[in-house]
Amino acid sequence: MSPVLRVELRDRIAVLTLDRPGQLNAVGSETVDRLTQALNDVRDNDDVRALVVTGAGRAFSSGADLGEIESFTTPGQFRAFVGRLTEAYALLVDFPKPSVAAVHGFAFGGGLELALACDLRVAERGTRLGLPEMKLGVLPGAGGTQRLPRLLPTAIAKEMILTGEPIDAERAWQLGLVNEVTEPGGALAAAEALAARLAAGAPLALAAGKRLVDHGLGMDLEAAIGYERETVAVLFCTEDRIEGLKAFRERRPGDFRGV
Repeated sequence: MSPVLRVELRDRIAVLTLDRPGQLNAVGSETVDRLTQALNDVRDNDDVRALVVTGAGRAFSSGADLGEIESFTTPGQFRAFVGRLTEAYALLVDFPKPSVAAVHGFAFGGGLELALACDLRVAERGTRLGLPEMKLGVLPGAGGTQRLPRLLPTAIAKEMILTGEPIDAERAWQLGLVNEVTEPGGALAAAEALAARLAAGAPLALAAGKRLVDHGLGMDLEAAIGYERETVAVLFCTEDRIEGLKAFRERRPGDFRGV
């Protein structure tokens, strides 16, 4: 049986590929377990500096596995499933290494929520992104109602959540949800190129930069600036900061070691 999620190491990048093309990469319990394990493994691999998340076949992901959900007989089973999905996506949000979603075809429901859990997103022209749960009489349950309004204007996020209608990659780029739009077939290469640029940075500074943005958004401005000041002071004491200044003076890329 082929894995539901493949992990490939390419230079300093780990490419995580949802690999259920026959099911349009629907996210079920097995995928959640593999994603959690993969993230834990990559976290401990010092040779990996950035992640790319993508999907095999003609779509990024159709969302949560409806076949599995339909097998549930109690609300508790569904609650447990959503809890595991939410925890896996939270690992990605809090991951110390930056992540890029390479989206093609469509990313719906839990698939879009996975892309939202990544730091950056690249999408192919014509890709559709949406949270269609309202059309099934429910709502997104793995962060969609909370992460989407933090990335889009509130009214646009409400429109997507309350109507269940998707937007295309071009509009997503105009709204700032997607960082780059490529021609069909180009999302993975573009995401890997972007991840390579991220991987060239100092690991401690990359992790700190993610924390400053994500946590600072939940603080008042004065507290957030204080948090920034203390974080930068800690980074000043690292060997990578010394290497960065030396590399700048010598007009060469920095050889950062994460210390």
